[in-house]
Amino acid sequence: MTDTRSDVAVLRLSGELDAHTATQLHELLAELLERPVPRIVVDLTDLKFCDSVGLSAFITAKQVITARGGWLSFAGANQFLSVLLETVGLSRYFAIFPEVDDAIAAAQM
Repeated sequence: MTDTRSDVAVLRLSGELDAHTATQLHELLAELLERPVPRIVVDLTDLKFCDSVGLSAFITAKQVITARGGWLSFAGANQFLSVLLETVGLSRYFAIFPEVDDAIAAAQM
């Protein structure tokens, strides 16, 4: 889904992100990376679990996006994911917002 107010792609994830589902994430991110300046909010509201394979997909995508002048941020992380992102140090690497609308609003600034 793309927010038409800001041309920000919102990637909504649900369930578990692990070695079995990471391939789907890579495919979705590859499509979004084709944009001239990728601006992506990953909606984590319905994501219950993420392992290191899932995290590495985000890190790889962010490197490509940043090199192209875009950005990738997270929104709606539950307690487990918030602690995970903090523990592995990704909270310093990614902007993390409470809600998708907050992330989109930040994009418009």
